[in-house]
Amino acid sequence: MTTSGWIGVDLDGTLAEYHGWKGMEDIGKPIPAMVNRVFDWLYQGIAVKIFTARAGIPEQIPFIKKWLIDNGLPELEVTNVKDFAMIELWDDRCKQVIINTGELVE
Repeated sequence: MTTSGWIGVDLDGTLAEYHGWKGMEDIGKPIPAMVNRVFDWLYQGIAVKIFTARAGIPEQIPFIKKWLIDNGLPELEVTNVKDFAMIELWDDRCKQVIINTGELVE
């Protein structure tokens, strides 16, 4: 099965451990549960993008792509921009609201 949308996965604190900012080259250890999820989505034909604030500084993207390869993941697209094709966002900081209500999903 393939789908036309994509799932955004945050890097720091979601796909990789995060223990505070230590520089562009420092990305934490992979979080196995999320790595497995990413592989499951890719196996299902769902596109996955790394959705991270780090991508706001283009010089950081090569470090992220190297981290992906070094940790057995494919060289996924890295972005900090949402578009209408985003299906979901997996992030350690987001809160979900019920559409058109502003009410928090708990």
